[in-house]
Amino acid sequence: VQLQASGGGLVQAGDSLRLSCATSGRTFSTYNMAWFRQAPGKEREFVASISWSGSLTVYADSVKGRFTISRDSARNTVPLQMNSLKPDDTAVYYCAARLDWHSLGDPTKYNYWGQGTQVTVSS
Repeated sequence: VQLQASGGGLVQAGDSLRLSCATSGRTFSTYNMAWFRQAPGKEREFVASISWSGSLTVYADSVKGRFTISRDSARNTVPLQMNSLKPDDTAVYYCAARLDWHSLGDPTKYNYWGQGTQVTVSS
């Protein structure tokens, strides 16, 4: 599985941004997907995850109610809609994939990673 994140940019606080994770391979529908982020000098942080069926989603408390993860099976993509952005959301955002559904916040449990896209939110 190959992943490629895109859609990052420079926005102001309160703005919205939509990231996308494009996937390759015919097995997209079998993978649970997630978004992580990493700010300078900080550890990689879990943002959100969606199950292979799309029926389950989990969010970090810091983004709950503002971010929405989904999956588009027709396009093999995993969008992350980010609303009401804050300067604390500034980070490089990564998408990741794995087959099982546990310890979702642990980045070491994910088998595949995209290259990351920069999101910068100015105050």
